[in-house]
Amino acid sequence: MPVPASADRVRGVATGLLTAALAVAAHGAGGGVLPYGAAMSLLAVLAATAGALATAIPDAGSPRRLLSLLAVSQLLGHLLLSTAGHHHAASSAPPAAAMLAAHLLAIVAGATLIAVGERLWRALSRAVRAVVPIGCTVVARPMAVARRADQPMRSALLLAASVSHRGPPVSLAR
Repeated sequence: MPVPASADRVRGVATGLLTAALAVAAHGAGGGVLPYGAAMSLLAVLAATAGALATAIPDAGSPRRLLSLLAVSQLLGHLLLSTAGHHHAASSAPPAAAMLAAHLLAIVAGATLIAVGERLWRALSRAVRAVVPIGCTVVARPMAVARRADQPMRSALLLAASVSHRGPPVSLAR
């Protein structure tokens, strides 16, 4: 499996963090208590999975893929928090249409910010690579094996130290 580029990893971290932050903020703004315990642990697993998918999917940097990944992760986050016993207080909860509009606006804004951040990261890393030369060459030499040593091996010293030198009393030996 190839190692993902640094921009892919940054996109994955940003996607995971945005998934968790948006789910917690939306449910907190929805009138419920902030998630804790098992619900928060499951949300962290969901965010890590979304971040890993954003890193691993080949074309995840496109706005369409980011939007769909963030939308699915928000839907799963809402379902997860709903089934984990997180309830909204009916009197202080905003209307469902307002909450849906806020979620959609945040998903679009988050996908745009992640895409712009990735492009900025790629441009910045190209500029740094152009300025800083990477002239590090590693010379591999055959490993020299010592055939004889002046000191005994550590394992022999530990074995000698662990052997007891105490015996029975001299009177019992006669």
